Amino acid sequence: MTMRRATTLVASTLLSRSHGAASRCLLQVAFYATETTNASSAARRRCFSPILQSLAATSASSRTVSTAVAGVMASVFAAGAMEVYAKEPQPPEVVPKDVVLYQYEACPFCNKVKAFLDYYDIPYKVIEVNPLSKKEIKWSDYKKVPILMVDGEQLVDSSAIIDKLRDKLHPEKVASSGEDEEKKWRQWVDNHLVHVLSPNIYRNTSEALESFDYITSNALYEAAETWVNALDGRDFLGGSKPNLGDLAVFGVLRPIRYLRSGRDMVEHTRIGDWYTRMENAVGESARIKA
Repeated sequence: MTMRRATTLVASTLLSRSHGAASRCLLQVAFYATETTNASSAARRRCFSPILQSLAATSASSRTVSTAVAGVMASVFAAGAMEVYAKEPQPPEVVPKDVVLYQYEACPFCNKVKAFLDYYDIPYKVIEVNPLSKKEIKWSDYKKVPILMVDGEQLVDSSAIIDKLRDKLHPEKVASSGEDEEKKWRQWVDNHLVHVLSPNIYRNTSEALESFDYITSNALYEAAETWVNALDGRDFLGGSKPNLGDLAVFGVLRPIRYLRSGRDMVEHTRIGDWYTRMENAVGESARIKA
């Protein structure tokens, strides 16, 4: 990726996210059922970008936004280079042509799938499922999310979806020595990390927030440090580029990154540098309008 391209991405992202920020910056709690049995009662907070939050807090004008964009672009040029991790382009014949994700926006399992699609630049449409009526997936015998339709084929269960897509992209892939480690940490994400992101047992709003604060300051920090220790000095678990373990952790953490819990996690643990590298590696969303 060239410097001009990197700068354009920064500018376009800031401009596109700043429009109507004040009216959109509402922190919501989503109740949903996902792949785990106890997640149906979990309160999840939607993901909002740092730009939206800062703009809403300051009631920034369009002129302020323009100034901010110019400042970021100037900083990029002054730095001389951005740390960008090159992706491996996929042969067009192996990239799915029609991909539709049925999801809940804040669902960690759905975000795992989106991280994979974004990293591999697989264009996809999103259909938001009503967590109460689930009318959008009435046609399916599978009543959870994510559901991914790939060229007419229904795929379910986030880890199984990712495995199937990986096999489509790399049908010739030979097992490597790092696969056991990758599998171990993907299981850790599903069995542990997703359960420390928000409280799942509470009786009222006050107790929910108290529980959330406890989890944020203890279990989430511990999980972040556990992950950094697993990296053992490497840029990524996959070495010089992310593997499926990196993408799983990144996908699950992305919805909370710019909420209070995510900001505190980055401030009080060592995970921030890895997260920034992952943002650069994954790049822009491959999502297209439905």
